[in-house]
Amino acid sequence: MDTVFPKRPCSVNYISPDTPARVSRSDEMDRLLEIFLGFSDSSLDLSLERLLESRACDSEKNSLIDSALRLGSVLQESAKKSWRRRASLHNSISWPLPPDITVKVFSALDTQSLCHTAATCSMFNKCAMDPLCYANIDLTSIVPKVNNTVVTMMIQRAGKNLLSLKLGILPGSTVSTGTSRPAYSINIPVDTPVFSWHDKRTRQGKESCVLTRSCLLSLSTDGGAAGALLRKLHLYNIDRMDNAALCTALSACPSLLDLEVVGLHVELRHTLESVSTNCHLIERLFFESSKTGRDDSLKSPTCADLVNRCPNVTSLALRGFKLQDHKVRTLVKGFRKLKFVDFSTSYSVTGIFLRNLGSGTNGQFLEFLILRDCMHLKEVEVARFLSSVLAGDFKFLRYIDISNREGLASDEDWYDRCYTPSNIPLSRVQEERPEICLLADFPKEGSFVEVEHIIDSEVNSDASLQLQLSSQTSDGSSFMSSSESSYTSDQGSGNEDGHNTTYAIYEESSDEIEFLAT
Repeated sequence: MDTVFPKRPCSVNYISPDTPARVSRSDEMDRLLEIFLGFSDSSLDLSLERLLESRACDSEKNSLIDSALRLGSVLQESAKKSWRRRASLHNSISWPLPPDITVKVFSALDTQSLCHTAATCSMFNKCAMDPLCYANIDLTSIVPKVNNTVVTMMIQRAGKNLLSLKLGILPGSTVSTGTSRPAYSINIPVDTPVFSWHDKRTRQGKESCVLTRSCLLSLSTDGGAAGALLRKLHLYNIDRMDNAALCTALSACPSLLDLEVVGLHVELRHTLESVSTNCHLIERLFFESSKTGRDDSLKSPTCADLVNRCPNVTSLALRGFKLQDHKVRTLVKGFRKLKFVDFSTSYSVTGIFLRNLGSGTNGQFLEFLILRDCMHLKEVEVARFLSSVLAGDFKFLRYIDISNREGLASDEDWYDRCYTPSNIPLSRVQEERPEICLLADFPKEGSFVEVEHIIDSEVNSDASLQLQLSSQTSDGSSFMSSSESSYTSDQGSGNEDGHNTTYAIYEESSDEIEFLAT
């Protein structure tokens, strides 16, 4: 008798229409995809060829090929998403830090590194979107890379956590003074940027990567929530920024401690008025003119208001402006906590403001004094100042820079330059005050005469001045026209407070007696 073996069940379960429990469409799709993925590449290739041969016309064949391409693309994208999810799950399991610690680590990264980290995986992206990661935003670069949209997005991500914001195009990183610069015996403080006004960067770029006057508007929206706790604001070479836009931004930053403005077409007076009105906690103020020697907008009342309303200033740098000594003295002597002073490339500073500065309660705490390339800085005033240093004044002074690529001015006529100042006790300062780093770098005699001859021939020609204006500015603002004309006026006409004197008799004027007596 033949043995009867039981029938082997079919590998594919057949679902009868009469089966009460119907399989859902998703289950059928899953089963079909599983079978589909089990085929080899050659089988799929032959199957597609057979299907194409079964079609009668070319349009049907083309439609079949398009459907296969779409299906393959969808399947590939789905596989990539699944891979990323699995990778993210793997990272979350293997990553040793909890999310809160990860956010703190990410918050210590610079903005560019943070963006790269956010693109690594979905887990890192989630942590990198935390507002704390955008507390310190640095979008500066050597060439234009960001626009208003990027800045707004970053500020909105930070929200009320924003503490520091840096924007714009950085100038060159090398200092070009026209003379060899000796090695420093101490480190330059952080108050002095590594770039210089002599080496300006081109600001040309694609329109899609240009910052405009509204790039800081997000600081003022929602009741100024983003700017409420902002401590540091650095702006570099934003051509389209104007007085109104900058002042609006400053009005939303009552907690500002550090303001650095370089190469913006804004007036010194308007900016300082806005600072004194809105930023009473300011400690560091660095302002470098975009047009060296042509902005003489600062008024004496503005200086007084700044001193009275911002008593915490410890670092003051006003570079490239047309400043008179009595205004400078109001600032330096008024700030009781002032340690760092930089008036490099200031056009009208002669050094008179230094007289008796270290003998009182104010000014004696100075640690850094930088008067580099001040056109009208006089040899006699420098000698008098260093003599007071030798006499015991300025006990905390650590750094002095009186270098000048055009030499120092003589006492009688600033056109008469001094290239080898024998009356200045440089060696005695180095011997008796060795803790002070004294820089006194001057060019060879004769270089200044050639430069001044070229300058005189240009500024005395109205046509040349207009041509220079049209080539240097594109916004046509009235501020540039007024400041340019003031630069070409008489050297002593910069006193807009009613002090119309010349440099030759400035030391004998009533202005000097008035502010030296304060």
